[in-house]
Amino acid sequence: MSLQGAAGAEELIFYVNGRKIIEKNADPEQMLLSYLRKRLRLTGTKYGCGGGGCGACTVMISTYEPASKKIRHYSANACLLPICSLYGVAVTTVEGVGSTKTRVHPVQERLAKCHGSQCGFCTPGMVMSLYALLRNHPEPTSEQMIAALAGNLCRCTGYRPILDACKTFCKESICCQRKANGKCCLDQEDDLFDKEEKVSTRLFSTDEFQPLDPTQELIFPPELMRMAENQPKRTLIFHGERMTWISPVSLDELLDLKAAHPKAPLVVGNTDVGPEMKFRGVFHPIVIAPARIPDLNVVKCTDDGLTLGAACSLSLVKDILTNAISEFPEEKTKVFCAVLQQLRTLGGEQIRNIASLGGNIISRKSTSDLNPILAASNCMLNLASRGRKRQIPLSDIFAHGVGNNTIMPEEILVSVHIPHSRKGEYVSAFRQAPRRENALPITNAGMRVLFEEGMDIIKDLSIFYGGVVSTTICAKQTCWALIGRHWNEQMLDEACRLILKEIALPDSASGEKVDYKKTLIVSFFYRFFLEVLQSLKTMDPCHYPGIPMEYRSVLQDFKTKMPQSIQIYQDIEPSQSPQDPVGRPIMHLSGIKHATGEAVYVDDLPSVDGELFLAVVTSSRAHAKIVSIDTSEALKAPGVFDIITAHDVPATNEFYYSNDPEIIFARDKVICVGQIVCAVVADSAVHVKQAAAKVKIEYEVLEPVILTIEEAIKHNSFFEPKRTLEQGNVDQAFETVDNIIEGEIRIGGQEHFYMETQSVLAVPKGEDKEMDVYVSTQHPAIIQEMVAATLGVPANRIMCHVKRVGGAFGGKLLKAGLLASVVAVAANKTNRAVRLILSRGDDMLITGGRHPFIGKYKVGFMNDGRIKAVDAKYYINGGCTPDESVVVAEVSLLKMDNAYKIPNLRCWAYACKTNLPSNTAFRGFGFPQAALVTETWITGVADKTGLPPEKIREINMYKKNEQTHFKQKLDPQNLIRCWNECMEKSAYHSRKTAVNEFNKQNYWKKKGIAIVPMKFPFGLGTRYLSQAAALVHIYTDGSVLLTHGGIEMGQGIHTKMIQVASRELNIPMSYIHFCETSTTTVPNACASAGSAGTDVNGMAVKDACQTLLKRLQPIINKNPKGTWNDWIKEAFEQSVSLSATGYFRGYNENMDWEKGEGQPFTYFLYGAACSEVEINCLTGDHKNLRTDIVMDVGCSINPAVDIGQIEGAFVQGIGLYTMEELKYSPEGVLCTRGPDQYKIPAVCDIPEQFSVSLLPSSQNPYAIYASKGIGEAGLFLGCSVFFALRDAVTSVRNERGLKNTFAPNSPLTCEQIRAGCADDFTEMMTNDESASSTPRAVSV
Repeated sequence: MSLQGAAGAEELIFYVNGRKIIEKNADPEQMLLSYLRKRLRLTGTKYGCGGGGCGACTVMISTYEPASKKIRHYSANACLLPICSLYGVAVTTVEGVGSTKTRVHPVQERLAKCHGSQCGFCTPGMVMSLYALLRNHPEPTSEQMIAALAGNLCRCTGYRPILDACKTFCKESICCQRKANGKCCLDQEDDLFDKEEKVSTRLFSTDEFQPLDPTQELIFPPELMRMAENQPKRTLIFHGERMTWISPVSLDELLDLKAAHPKAPLVVGNTDVGPEMKFRGVFHPIVIAPARIPDLNVVKCTDDGLTLGAACSLSLVKDILTNAISEFPEEKTKVFCAVLQQLRTLGGEQIRNIASLGGNIISRKSTSDLNPILAASNCMLNLASRGRKRQIPLSDIFAHGVGNNTIMPEEILVSVHIPHSRKGEYVSAFRQAPRRENALPITNAGMRVLFEEGMDIIKDLSIFYGGVVSTTICAKQTCWALIGRHWNEQMLDEACRLILKEIALPDSASGEKVDYKKTLIVSFFYRFFLEVLQSLKTMDPCHYPGIPMEYRSVLQDFKTKMPQSIQIYQDIEPSQSPQDPVGRPIMHLSGIKHATGEAVYVDDLPSVDGELFLAVVTSSRAHAKIVSIDTSEALKAPGVFDIITAHDVPATNEFYYSNDPEIIFARDKVICVGQIVCAVVADSAVHVKQAAAKVKIEYEVLEPVILTIEEAIKHNSFFEPKRTLEQGNVDQAFETVDNIIEGEIRIGGQEHFYMETQSVLAVPKGEDKEMDVYVSTQHPAIIQEMVAATLGVPANRIMCHVKRVGGAFGGKLLKAGLLASVVAVAANKTNRAVRLILSRGDDMLITGGRHPFIGKYKVGFMNDGRIKAVDAKYYINGGCTPDESVVVAEVSLLKMDNAYKIPNLRCWAYACKTNLPSNTAFRGFGFPQAALVTETWITGVADKTGLPPEKIREINMYKKNEQTHFKQKLDPQNLIRCWNECMEKSAYHSRKTAVNEFNKQNYWKKKGIAIVPMKFPFGLGTRYLSQAAALVHIYTDGSVLLTHGGIEMGQGIHTKMIQVASRELNIPMSYIHFCETSTTTVPNACASAGSAGTDVNGMAVKDACQTLLKRLQPIINKNPKGTWNDWIKEAFEQSVSLSATGYFRGYNENMDWEKGEGQPFTYFLYGAACSEVEINCLTGDHKNLRTDIVMDVGCSINPAVDIGQIEGAFVQGIGLYTMEELKYSPEGVLCTRGPDQYKIPAVCDIPEQFSVSLLPSSQNPYAIYASKGIGEAGLFLGCSVFFALRDAVTSVRNERGLKNTFAPNSPLTCEQIRAGCADDFTEMMTNDESASSTPRAVSV
């Protein structure tokens, strides 16, 4: 069959939300995500990463199988689904689930009302994952719920409220029974606080939820059923601009196609070919989609096992194996169990639903979790080509590494045979990944042993590893050598030596981790050794002793359980008017719109007529001269309109906010990888991406290339000024102390990973050089200022609009201004609207993040634990331009004391100038790094004195009214209250005893516990940075339009502002509307940053409302019984102005760096957190068991929002201190450019028990309604997990008699934990010569 013969391309028929779609020109390169968003204008489905890693684009796919008459519903990532694969399928998006115009679905309602959305960008994906689960299981178990969300990331909430919404659908009781008396935590008789304070633990009320009614869902389109049943299946062919898609219906046809096009890949789920084409620029002119061929979907039970078609999805394989395990006797299902275990954590549900078994095998990826176990279990592959069928062992395809050509180009894999296990055969699979779920493994393994009948003599052994070299690898020499040996310690020793000798890791093993991978290789074998010993005992207890009690716990892997949580806050006074919303847990006002996908973000704005798309071309060198830019090829590419360079900038291209400039387009040289050199504009997002890849830039490398802090110190490369603070007489104090410790700690950077990438839409108005700029930013005024300066027009011509932002965390300040300027220049030159939506990879590459940090310290203390003197130096890696780096350095000095009074102190801070993308503001702003250094030397002092760390903390904590090291007064009463309350609530002392008891009884698993206090100063340092304004209009129908300078990015500021206006005007919240933040309504607004949004804008809103009320007062006095509407009507008739501005001058803050004193802060927030963890000493894996947080937030304006901020920040802190690792190549290229390589916390990372209490009866005279700014403070408390892990590793080291202390760097990843738990296996590494090779990643 020739391609030409079928030139008449097909119509693609499928349904979306019950509506029939007939696509006459289906392009095989188009994914469902862009089709939904751009063609069908269904913008509820979001772009988060484009690689199936974040779940923001989740949709539900429904298919009908005529043979079984069954409809199957499953969730999938729209960004990976080619539309051509959807023939005859029904797609449901978040808009089809429910909307505010029709009916809001219970899933949407509950997610919103349980406060499960903050910025709202990930919410539609969450809704779809849960919805798909409920379509299949209307009363799911909590395990199913947790599994359904494993493929969805959220950066704001910390997941707890999302899981609260899930629990309302579960059939099990969700009561936590955590109280000692066995009562539920929701009972109001609460002994958690003193009786006189009325506390509440309910953030939402379940009685207002509508019930889930499965009969109300969209039906599967009957037309698609008729099509499936009546139409004979026929081959489908779709021709795109560059690519042809062929979907055959019979095996013979497939074999003919494969013979004709041996290079064409077979695509089923597109989870492998898709990302390769998208991220690695691989191109296939023809793809073959065999999913509709019956032979590739077989499921057959045979006498000796199961035969599964190669096109079966991994979810289907999982279900089949689960059934088989329940039906067959245990000794036959050991292979099934091992494969099933790997399937549970492979990808997220969305990936497993579409990825195929055959694809996983044939791609031979080193990271496949299935291949090692399938190979070790002697699975067979059934292959076919024209006129030939054959069967080969799966292990054959890995026999000679990657170049293996066992399978011919024209052959295809039809099915896979998974055998039953036999008597005396034991099979296990292992994996260790940077995150327990939805993460590619660092190393994995499959192992099988068969014993001579009734003995422990090895008859057959197979060991396979993945993640070690470029594909799955077999330790076959080792296996041969061990046949005939007894299963005992001598065999174990020899096996480990042989394995390490046989499996040589290449130097460049994906960047580094070589020692860790080697340790895992032998640790996995040891774990297998223990499992088999234990099984032998079960078989014949008389002959085989099994393994010691204290070893047994390591045989259980950590599982993710539905967390139990409790939130405690102070109830409002009974005297408060029922209409006054302040202090109540009110839902985020956009919550329902987030959950229905109706909330509009920048990229959801409809396209403007003639709109162009922009892509940036970035530098590939860290420091080089630009010799030439060749744009000729790019300009010839289809759809290209123009190319924009520095020459097109009408006015300012370099912004001098300090001595070094912030640069829009690089002119003559580049100073980091990822710097913008030029930009391409074209008619579509696809064309612009293709064209940008064709721009050729020639460089001449410049010296020096400075990447790390050490190199910056060596080359004396710093941003001025360097700052220092000193109090007392440090040198003298060091002479009088009993003891001195010195040390240093490295803290890695952190990527913001806001779910909505940087987005800009610039629309020229066509007259007077006016331009509307829609940007995802925290600071519209700086956007206006920079765009105006770039274009050389007055600021009054640039209107910047922000409706809402899909997460920002500090990353959408200056960086958004530079990108907006790039887009504005393009819009100005082309006179067309221009849209820029950064891809996740570009966003991570270009925008920088939290500053990597080195803290060096010398601490002098007495034997009783009193700290007398500290001398510290902080170095932060600022990157290539100043941005906010010097301010971050200053803040790290001002906040370095955390909660401790240090009589003699000297500290320096240096902002290093390097050739990395410029680092910028990030939630906490220097405090999370500086305070971690402080807590590190606190624990160092504890180690040295032999006192417990919490004692050292108590001894040195601020006790009475004192001064900080920069002479600002502080009253630490609430610090001590938070600390004591956290001690009590967490039952710290009794749990510490329990932890020690557990550690005595378990050798390979250990627990750790830590409690950390916090003092977080609030303030922006100068008055003008905290000024704010508001504008309030009352219309004659009594409705109120409110606007202010604050930006809604998930922290609920608009909700709080409407609460403030509602109280001040004494009208219900429903009367008040907020439209958008814009430079046209509130000029010169400060950035929404530094936790200050509510504080300052709240004051301005209050001011405006009071002005209005004052004007209305005479009218109200005349007619006190009248309604609001009467008064407003009367006011209009009396010509009383119904519009007012409000203003707040800002806090009176100042700092004199010459004198080293000042009042840079207005007030202090306090808190404490206690966390308990458990680690697996063999793998370095850990689980967060429990966290208790007590936080002083003054009088909360909205406890639901504030608790959400604390939890979200805390989980971001867990990410910073234990997981999120940025890696740069020695050339300065960021390697971790998406959720595949960079792991933020997922559902599996939050503590199993999570309690947050707001300190009752705390007042704050300085801020609106005695509240406190809460956005950033909680992040640092994540380090309680860091120190709990340190505690666990320390107990391992003490037990093993290791003298030197464990001094971890941050993030404290599984790799560091494993290295810290030194044992015989890590010893093997130190003796290993080859280990000391050149590193592939640099610590910046």
